[in-house]
Amino acid sequence: MAARTPGHRPGTGIERAGRWRRAGLLGAAVAVSAALAACSPQIRHHGYVPDDSLVSGIEVGRATRDDVAAAIGPPRATALVSDDAWFYVGSRWEQRAPRPAVEVSRDLLAITFDGRGVVSNIERFTLQDGQAVPLSRRVTQTSVREQGLFSRILSNVGRFSASDLVD
Repeated sequence: MAARTPGHRPGTGIERAGRWRRAGLLGAAVAVSAALAACSPQIRHHGYVPDDSLVSGIEVGRATRDDVAAAIGPPRATALVSDDAWFYVGSRWEQRAPRPAVEVSRDLLAITFDGRGVVSNIERFTLQDGQAVPLSRRVTQTSVREQGLFSRILSNVGRFSASDLVD
């Protein structure tokens, strides 16, 4: 057994350098793993579009709204002006950091009804069938001024009387 020199402590010198080297390698491995994970896409699914197997049970000219709701469920969206169409919309979004999310697929199932509530047509559309609709950036002005909560409260002090508080 080798004699120890006075003042020698275990874990110094070469042993300590080896620990730092291992810690550095572990830190580099964690950094590389995090960088690779950031590059993988994050995928989000929105909405619901029933499968063809479910939709095939709906007969055009025979099925009613109740039959459709029982077969594939009620829609989340209907026609804006009247209740003559049901829309089932689903989309898939991918995001690769640090880029913004991009819609990679969209499916739309449109079921239209006649005046008696019977299915008159079933159509499927995809993102490729869609058309870009330019949105208006016009903003309607409101009558509310930009005031904070306390400014609004204080501005109403003195505007009401005791008769307003009693019925």
